[in-house]
Amino acid sequence: MSEVIHADHHDDHAHGPAKGLKRWLFTTNHKDIGTLYLWFSFAMFLVGGVLALVIRAELFQPGLQFVQPEFFNQMTTNHGLIMVFGAIMPAFVGLANWLIPMQVGAPDMALPRMNNLSFWILPFAFGMMISTLFMEGGGPNFGWTFYAPLSTTYAPPSVTYFIFAVHLMGASSIMGSINIIATILNMRAPGMTLMKMPMFVWTWLITAYLLIAVMPVLAGAVTMMLFDIHFGTSFFNAAGGGDPVMFQHIFWFFGHPEVYIMILPAFGIVSHIIPAFARKRLFGYTSMVYAVASIAFLSFIVWAHHMFTVGMPLAGQLFFMYSTMLIAVPTGVKVFNWISTMWRGSMTFETPMLFAIAFVVLFTMGGFSGLMLAITPVDYQYHDTYFVVAHFHYVLVPGALFSIIAAVYFWFPKWTGKMYDETLGKIHFWLSFVGVNVTFFPQHFSGLAGMPRRIPDYPLQFADFNMISSVGAFIFGLSQVFFLYVIIKSIRSGQPAADRSWEGAKGLEWTLPSPAPYHSFTHPPVVKDEEVLG
Repeated sequence: MSEVIHADHHDDHAHGPAKGLKRWLFTTNHKDIGTLYLWFSFAMFLVGGVLALVIRAELFQPGLQFVQPEFFNQMTTNHGLIMVFGAIMPAFVGLANWLIPMQVGAPDMALPRMNNLSFWILPFAFGMMISTLFMEGGGPNFGWTFYAPLSTTYAPPSVTYFIFAVHLMGASSIMGSINIIATILNMRAPGMTLMKMPMFVWTWLITAYLLIAVMPVLAGAVTMMLFDIHFGTSFFNAAGGGDPVMFQHIFWFFGHPEVYIMILPAFGIVSHIIPAFARKRLFGYTSMVYAVASIAFLSFIVWAHHMFTVGMPLAGQLFFMYSTMLIAVPTGVKVFNWISTMWRGSMTFETPMLFAIAFVVLFTMGGFSGLMLAITPVDYQYHDTYFVVAHFHYVLVPGALFSIIAAVYFWFPKWTGKMYDETLGKIHFWLSFVGVNVTFFPQHFSGLAGMPRRIPDYPLQFADFNMISSVGAFIFGLSQVFFLYVIIKSIRSGQPAADRSWEGAKGLEWTLPSPAPYHSFTHPPVVKDEEVLG
């Protein structure tokens, strides 16, 4: 038993724990590495947010106010890349590092040194990517989907650095995923079968397999780009016998599972928070597991719904339309289970629960607009308009981001031993909730009216919706700076956390497996002696 208790103190701490910078550079402790990931992702979130505010400031009214179209394109490209690869994904990996060993009863991650390496690759990758903005010819200006031949034949010279950065990010993701799979499959506590694992562990196990499957596809795409740029090949250049549409197929075969990589761990987080504050077991644990697995499988066979306008055969359009709609079934199962968990529960509405409920409501809205986008004939109208922007931001901001924030509030007492200020947390929630809806809801209307994405100027009829959207963006952005204040204040001067921080959720520990053991919250269960001994 003593080996487990002292598991955090690794061999490299034999001469006493390392202090200061050395501790963070060489750490193999899953908690330290989780903390590094979370702070790094928050820094990237603020950087990506500033780029988004440049975009929204420019779009506040028609005409060119602040930036030139070329710089505007660099802002849209880098905002997307930084938010997807630098903010959302590392945040989920940070949560995985913190929580998975605790939830499966492991002393640490399976491969601690590789864990350290997979984090420290990231600051260099993103440092390089952001530095392209200051290079001659400017940074990547071809959108976060970097369609060739725009990103090969017509790209600025800095595209080579961008390609290298993408390779590094992919290497980091693959190493992190191998580590998570090895930990979950080999280091579970005795008696914890797969179907007794917490939902967060399940969602991450499936996510890790997705990452290992699709990251090499992205690596292949950017390597082909590199060859087109520097070695005279014509993979994506029609003039040399290549095919620009092939790039889209390769990219979206990576890109569609990628969007599920960014939402599956969120499903796991919400499946922990809602039962805790509803004082009930998670409704339909088994169906949740199968739903996550179904979503992961289906995510591989729907990629061309991003490409309905490229001139696909009718049979292809029908297949991708129906398979996309099929994803709504397991997603609907999950939403039903969350609502059923809340149904007749003894709910309280602390900050994590508020974010979790907002997640369920707003993510479902994003799902409905996704169902609209799945319909091939009308996708011709929606494609590349602000309707698509509204759809995927409803999935990713109130979806992925809200779940990450909910997780931080929920596990914060576990991580720090301090309790955050509940009033400030609720202020942060309401500012974020109002900000996100004021920002993205009007974009549905400007998109349906025909406003295209990724343009710095627009006709007068879109002015009102854009103005509202920009005001919302600044509310949302400033509320995340407030979040930083709440976290730092809580770490430095928060009240000590109680043994059971969520008072009333008696017996529900943070790292509890779902489904929870039996309890009625008024009477302890009757346990016979032979059961204890058995």
